[in-house]
Amino acid sequence: MQKIDVLVIGAGPAGTVAASYLRKQGYEVTILEKEKFPRFQIGESLLPCCMEHLTESGLREAIEAKHFQKKTGAAFMRGEKRCEFLFEEQFTNGWSYTWQVKRADFDLALAEATRAKGVSVNFECEVLSVDANRERQITEYRDAEGKIHQIESRFIIDSSGYGRVLPRLFDLSKPSSFTPRGAVFAHLEDNRRTETTSNNIFVHSFDNNRSWIWAIPFSDGSTSVGIVGDREKIEDMAANNGEKYKEFIRNFEDLNGRFEHSELKFEPRNILGYSVGVKTMFGDGFVLSGNSTEFLDPIFSSGVTFATASGLLSAKMTHKHLQGENVNWKTEYEDVVQNGINVFRSYVTGWYSGDFQSIVFAKHIDLEIKNQICSVLAGYVWDTTNPFVKKHDTILPTLAKVIKMKEAQEDQE
Repeated sequence: MQKIDVLVIGAGPAGTVAASYLRKQGYEVTILEKEKFPRFQIGESLLPCCMEHLTESGLREAIEAKHFQKKTGAAFMRGEKRCEFLFEEQFTNGWSYTWQVKRADFDLALAEATRAKGVSVNFECEVLSVDANRERQITEYRDAEGKIHQIESRFIIDSSGYGRVLPRLFDLSKPSSFTPRGAVFAHLEDNRRTETTSNNIFVHSFDNNRSWIWAIPFSDGSTSVGIVGDREKIEDMAANNGEKYKEFIRNFEDLNGRFEHSELKFEPRNILGYSVGVKTMFGDGFVLSGNSTEFLDPIFSSGVTFATASGLLSAKMTHKHLQGENVNWKTEYEDVVQNGINVFRSYVTGWYSGDFQSIVFAKHIDLEIKNQICSVLAGYVWDTTNPFVKKHDTILPTLAKVIKMKEAQEDQE
């Protein structure tokens, strides 16, 4: 039986960041990935905060070399109203840019760079069972040829994403409190891209805050376009090879005909009921990272940032544990990750309630407030010097109420 220090399940951003960091510390690390790369994945617009995680794990240079579309901000639109956030103007002293990526290319680049560091990266390997305790874990898996293997490790990091290997095997999943939503999306030619739409993600709100469209430009001239809404709406949009999706994207007034004659790179795909949580993020001999912990909603593009953040922190705590130090997994890991998730949860809630939109689409938005919100949108949700992080659970509804009252008074005068 093969014996290693750390087994990482999943070769996505969380898994590769964790594995690369641990390899830098001298550990023997193996990744088991169920799928064959490159493979399609959603979550194509990154946040600047993840640049710190890629840098610390030694992976940023490999991604820089791929020349992905540089992302310097985000724009929100609702009818004629528009609010653009530029990361160079944010409150937190952080990265002013990141990338927009086709995940098939991005994830493959991460996996190849991780393998080049000495990590054993194994594709088409499905984890079948895990027997875990604090001292050692025995994992059984099936390889690409159908052969069954066992591997013994000193610790396991589950970064299996939507596959949620350990939450499934150990019955750790719990339902989300969010309304069941879905997304339907495709990549389209973007021949009518203008200077103002060339770099950054555009988010168009419609249907009384219940639905929205993303447009994420890529460096090859194509653009990812998706519609997010209530589950029933998305099921209807995706039916019959996405005919209603295609019609809507080409005729949606706020897109100004940008995709009116665009060819699709592939038929529309959809994801339904994506929000999910877990009962715990750790146990004897293992820790969860990335989407294996919790996934909220794609509205603020937080998925990859939480993946890299939790991947890096899980690796640091694993290193500490393997060095014989006492790790309080609740306070040093789960609570830290959960704090960041809770900040974004408040903003997701605020988006769909309309409070966030009342603030960013206000007639006059205070520049200091805008810059503080910009830091949240850049992923710096652990910066508690920012009042829009520290008071995340109350500040949006309170400010939205003040703005609505002020604008109502102005309308009466």
